[in-house]
Amino acid sequence: MLKGTREVILQKVRPLSVHGQISWDIYFADADDPDGPTTVARVGPEAAPHNIEPGDRLRLEYVLGAVVGVTRASEGTD
Repeated sequence: MLKGTREVILQKVRPLSVHGQISWDIYFADADDPDGPTTVARVGPEAAPHNIEPGDRLRLEYVLGAVVGVTRASEGTD
């Protein structure tokens, strides 16, 4: 995906420190197939809400195939 969004179900968030720089590994499944394969994306903590929990429905923003932003998915939107 060059640029776009995708709705997912959060499965797990794991903080990670690489050379003192904090990142989050966000594990998720496709919202249309929550029992399907798990995918992981690494984002900075500034790119995602800090109070997300497993089971939350999120919208991932992609640019050139990489996740660059995470927001809560609004109810009733496609």
